[in-house]
Amino acid sequence: MKILALEHELPNATTERFQQHAKYEARKLWELYKAGVVREANFRVDRSEAVLVLECQTVDEAREVLSTLPFIQNQLITFELIPLKAYPGFERLFV
Repeated sequence: MKILALEHELPNATTERFQQHAKYEARKLWELYKAGVVREANFRVDRSEAVLVLECQTVDEAREVLSTLPFIQNQLITFELIPLKAYPGFERLFV
């Protein structure tokens, strides 16, 4: 299942705390990318928050995978998880 993960920064997050864990965050995200769990990693243009596309069996699995990220473990961010399905509207073109 494709899952969209929208990052939300927590109120106690500071630039210093992000910098302290940034290299470890990037390393863990790279591991998840190589494993095929994180399919895309982007940042929003309007603010410095990540938008990830994950491939997991369930939303709970996605939540568990994301819980391994240092920014989450250190209570700097959380993710809103949105399960996606393919757009079925193209079928209208063929009826």
